[in-house]
Amino acid sequence: MITALYASILAGLMIWLAIQVIKQRRVNQVKYADGGVDGLQIARSAQGNAAEYIPITLILMALVEYNGASALLIHVIGVSFVAGRIMHAKAILNDKLKGRISGMKLTFAAMAVLIVLNLWYLPFEKLW
Repeated sequence: MITALYASILAGLMIWLAIQVIKQRRVNQVKYADGGVDGLQIARSAQGNAAEYIPITLILMALVEYNGASALLIHVIGVSFVAGRIMHAKAILNDKLKGRISGMKLTFAAMAVLIVLNLWYLPFEKLW
């Protein structure tokens, strides 16, 4: 299953983002929430944003793969989505608005294409 490849890569990104939060907690000695520390707020924001977009996109990807979309198409979407998530995460952590915008554009593009493809490949005859 192709989606498993992208799920694994994105899980790695989630671990990396969690480590950024942990680093900020240790440096600033904050046990819970963000303690009002800017660096920790930023790291938590990057991690939270990824946690919001990654699961639904992987679900959409797995469904379109299950319903018969081509491997090449799934890889193009997967690479675009991963690139968008990495760009966005790095931009948040480095306070670069342009990278955040570009990362979200790729993220939304991948999601929008997956929505359309899921409707296209949906086996309507099996719904009733």
